[in-house]
Amino acid sequence: MKTAERSDIGRVRTVNEDRALVLRRAEDMIVAVVADGMGGHQAGDVASKMAIEKIGEELSRLPLDASLEQRKEAVRLAVEAANQDVFQHASQREQLHGMGTTVVVAVATPDRLVIGHIGDSRAYLTGTDGIRQLTEDHSLVNELVRSGQISREEASHHPRRNVLLRALGTEAHSLVDVEDHEWTEDDILLMCSDGLSGLVEEAELFAVIRSGADLDGKVNELVDRALQAGGDDNVTVVLVENKREAMEEER
Repeated sequence: MKTAERSDIGRVRTVNEDRALVLRRAEDMIVAVVADGMGGHQAGDVASKMAIEKIGEELSRLPLDASLEQRKEAVRLAVEAANQDVFQHASQREQLHGMGTTVVVAVATPDRLVIGHIGDSRAYLTGTDGIRQLTEDHSLVNELVRSGQISREEASHHPRRNVLLRALGTEAHSLVDVEDHEWTEDDILLMCSDGLSGLVEEAELFAVIRSGADLDGKVNELVDRALQAGGDDNVTVVLVENKREAMEEER
């Protein structure tokens, strides 16, 4: 499997509160994490950094021969451990009260993706036939769309589109969604903060990811598209390509 990542502060923010981690456990197991922190006085920066470090630490111990159910449970426990760390850290420091972060985690093996997430950072799966969002935003506007109160088009411009219903570290106990998905050779997993997904349409994401550029070129182009669209938030992108031929060549 091949990977590429990039994080950019954007054109408006003074601090990059996004963080990303890509951990190659073996030739056929990749752990990837994207976190988008929130909170004043750089608290979001602290929250996202703590979250990816804890999740990375926990999943670095995942056995390479773990079953699908063991991988799913490991992701759940890793996110819960990160939630506890961030919540306790904030509770003990007045200037950090209320800090938190979104998180999307993937454990990728050649046949399955295990995805865990809290908040509105997203995972998409792209194949030759299209792009599919694997995560569902834990946001106010998404609930309004689901209940039929507003359309998806209205959601993209809603004044409360950044309001989250769930985040890591804001409560003593987290509720993380964990699912698994099949993927095949040449599929590409996209993980990103809303600095990308909030500014670049799915059709454009798909066109860039399925272009002839190499993986680093695709990541750079995705970030550049978000910056060209205004860059009003931090932008973080991780791509994981299910490229078994490349894996064989590296041996």
